[in-house]
Amino acid sequence: MLNYNHYSMKIRIKNNTYLWIIALLVTLGAAYYQRVTGPTQPLRGTKEIGSGKLSYKLIRTYGGPDDAEIAINDEKGLFEGSLRFKRYKSYDEWTSMSLKRRGGKLVGYLPHQPPAGKIEYYVVVYQGSKQISLTDEPVIIRFKGDVPTGVLIPHIILMFLAMLFSTRTGIEAIAKGNQTFKLAWLTLLFLLTGGLIFGPIVQNYAFGAYWTGFPFGYDLTDNKTAIAFIFWAWAVFKLWRNPNQRGWALLASVVLMLIYIIPHSTLGSEIDHTALPQ
Repeated sequence: MLNYNHYSMKIRIKNNTYLWIIALLVTLGAAYYQRVTGPTQPLRGTKEIGSGKLSYKLIRTYGGPDDAEIAINDEKGLFEGSLRFKRYKSYDEWTSMSLKRRGGKLVGYLPHQPPAGKIEYYVVVYQGSKQISLTDEPVIIRFKGDVPTGVLIPHIILMFLAMLFSTRTGIEAIAKGNQTFKLAWLTLLFLLTGGLIFGPIVQNYAFGAYWTGFPFGYDLTDNKTAIAFIFWAWAVFKLWRNPNQRGWALLASVVLMLIYIIPHSTLGSEIDHTALPQ
């Protein structure tokens, strides 16, 4: 009997390890998708002009206290270029400046903006009489304040743990495991601390406001955090009342997954200069 119990425990531990591995892989996949599809990730591409080919990476977010550097690699010195820009959502006229050569790069600078201020810009490249814009549509860059590492890192870790435990809880609910309530509690705790405590602190450092979601604004990051928390709080309550109501945990897990894969910073904070006094 002792050997049977020992063998049964080993099977449970092994199965539990597999379930955690599955949850981790799903979470990493969702995190990667969110990262590469977000509106703040650099815009990359390749253009052919004249006798040369140019690969570029155009930044779409900037957190420094100075002007934002826009740099194009041109180690062979084949091109010249200019930068055209204006404030996003404004009545500004387009400003144009020539890119300067620094080493193997063509470099220009976008004027610093207050947190949540945006600039739309084009990079135009010339070779002789030929010219081409690197993008068909203007690239939009958002400026933000500097977020201390001691605030940003805990926020990132806690939100990752919230997603990991959410996914693991959903799997546990499907398997009708007896750890569903415990895992749901931990998910709610990570979501509370990472999303509703550290999240607003990060938001305030970056954009000067603790909360810009409902009812104060339309920031999608804030709103989706609030929605996820409400679903998980309800799931924990229902499981506390009846541990067999695992379907609520599964639903909350699916909701958080759908919310999580929405690109980060979509419909984020921004300054609308057209609504401000001229």
